Amino acid sequence: MQQEPWAWQDDVWRDKVNHVRAGRSMKPARWKNGARCAVAFSFDSDHETNELRDGGQSIGRMSQGQYGNRKGVPRILDALEKHDVRATFFVPAVTALLYEDEQRRVAAAGHELGIHGWIHELNSQLPYETERDLMFRAADTLERVSGTRPVGMRTPSWDFSPDTLRIERELGLLYDSSLMADDDPYELVEKGEATGIVELPVEWIRDDAVYFNMHRFNGLRPHTAPADVYDIFFREFERAYEEGGLFLLTMHPHVTGYRSRIWILEKLLAEITRRADVWIATHAEIAAYVKAECPA
Repeated sequence: MQQEPWAWQDDVWRDKVNHVRAGRSMKPARWKNGARCAVAFSFDSDHETNELRDGGQSIGRMSQGQYGNRKGVPRILDALEKHDVRATFFVPAVTALLYEDEQRRVAAAGHELGIHGWIHELNSQLPYETERDLMFRAADTLERVSGTRPVGMRTPSWDFSPDTLRIERELGLLYDSSLMADDDPYELVEKGEATGIVELPVEWIRDDAVYFNMHRFNGLRPHTAPADVYDIFFREFERAYEEGGLFLLTMHPHVTGYRSRIWILEKLLAEITRRADVWIATHAEIAAYVKAECPA
């Protein structure tokens, strides 16, 4: 009979807490070229997989996903090009297979492609063998489509199973970007063992979806004005700048790509790039830098 959590012995809850932990800080003493802070823009190109992963067949929701390809990604790429900024696109393998030309365009523009699951599945619902197979196949798919082997992962919905870190180690990844134990980079520790994998932490505060998502049948409605979302994001950047840390932003082409929202990204890019002492880079570049600057 399964015990209630309040009845657990100390070793049970300690084992759960210590399975995956934040280890040493990997915030460098100084950023590349003497920059005051680092900035990482990321875009999760989920497209139709949000509907597909739940076994859904809503034509309406899948059309929203297609908007990410038709309008969202092009607008995002134009904004990044205007400010000469390189970013990271986390792409489910099914998205990559649906839109191979999109991924090639992203890669050709100098942006990074990162693993984002097979069909945006929830890792915590999968046995180890299935999760491992999907992640390896996802990596293989992105490599075939883009020509470059991905070195980092963002789990779909930031859903991290007890096996995810083990699989990331087996994949030989440089970094993960799914967890939330800090504002700045840190090393992931698995069962007390330092893994060498850099965590570039995310947070729902710095994610467009929580402010703008809409689901007709789930009672999910957008509740924050775009101007307020910009204010939140820019305040996060300003404090990262003051502290000399990392500002990492997560956006979705099918969420931010709309006419009334794309200006948030455009204005952030304008305000951040006008500061000469900010280093804007891909996730892979930042992870490689902090790993070199903060050796074990």
